[in-house]
Amino acid sequence: MITSLLKGSLAIGVLLSCHAIAEPSDSTDVPEIRPGLLMGYLPMDNPLRSDEFVPPPPAAGSAAQAADDAFSAQLLATQDKDRFELARADAHLGPDSTATFSCAVGININRKDTPHLQMLLRRTLTDLGLASYGAKNAYQRERPFMSNQQPICTPEDEEMLRGDGSYPSGHTAIGWGWALILSDLVPDRAEQILARGIAFGDSRNVCNVHWRSDVQAGILVGSAAFARLQSNADFLEARALARSEISAAKANGDDPTGDCEAEKETLSK
Repeated sequence: MITSLLKGSLAIGVLLSCHAIAEPSDSTDVPEIRPGLLMGYLPMDNPLRSDEFVPPPPAAGSAAQAADDAFSAQLLATQDKDRFELARADAHLGPDSTATFSCAVGININRKDTPHLQMLLRRTLTDLGLASYGAKNAYQRERPFMSNQQPICTPEDEEMLRGDGSYPSGHTAIGWGWALILSDLVPDRAEQILARGIAFGDSRNVCNVHWRSDVQAGILVGSAAFARLQSNADFLEARALARSEISAAKANGDDPTGDCEAEKETLSK
């Protein structure tokens, strides 16, 4: 069991080392498996076996790989500066990345204003990201920048990314899983939240670090991990606290402080 826990911690640590910023945990009851990275709700010694339901990535020379190549080339040729910067921000998976969905949800998501919601998202970040590694380790697909030799939005992560499988996208699993959790908590904002979840995955294509099929597979993994969380008592208890917190924030008129109009305009391009 100890060996399994260590392997799981190292795997999720590789994914989350992209811009992960160490910050003390908000609760002494939730241990950190790495600085700034909280233990999730699901048991790490029995992770979701994504290799058993995620199909293999497109084979070299296949029509599916040609479609991935064409999509990547199209993005590189039409890259928008503002969208590229948003993709760079989406690459960040530190404790404050929970604020990514603030505009979509319609309230500020942070440690001060919504501590229960932020804790819920920080812990599920680990669950959702770890769920991708069964398939990642099984397939070990190379990333698009290794093929097209074009820049990525986080060049400081290039060496680490070269050694981490591209398929499926762990970032996408996290973003889509968060979108499912949040749309369940705030159903009247489901359309905006789910659209932001899709855009979070698209950011990995914009960054030139994932193929389109990586992102599609990441959505599958995020959905599966979200389904598994529904039977976890600790998650369900935390979700109830977050739901009450969101209701209070909305009643108090705690609107997002970020530039939501600019985000909306960037994502509409």
